[in-house]
Amino acid sequence: MAAILVKVMVLTPIVVACPHCGSTSDVTYSCKPECCFNHVCAQCYTTFELVTRRIGEVTDDLGPLPPDPDSSNPTAACARCGECRIFAICDGPTPSQQYLCVSCKTLLALDYSEIAPGK
Repeated sequence: MAAILVKVMVLTPIVVACPHCGSTSDVTYSCKPECCFNHVCAQCYTTFELVTRRIGEVTDDLGPLPPDPDSSNPTAACARCGECRIFAICDGPTPSQQYLCVSCKTLLALDYSEIAPGK
């Protein structure tokens, strides 16, 4: 009998680069979902918002889900259901540019908006 390899989807917290200086370690979410999705880079003080757009759906079972990320981690609302339970899909050593809303199983892409460069 042949073995069947099942690929497990690895979900990780969202990490984004500041659109001004490129820092990934100093970006935090600085508001509340009921207000806006403003993020700030502590390195250069640039502010920006993250928005999502739908690029597909997952029909398979997701398996065990990671815990919800820290509330100061980068986040955005799902373009389909509006929830903020979005994770990056990690397919290997380099992060993919796809994200998943675990609330409605929508595949998403992240875009930047409202960019206001700091120093």
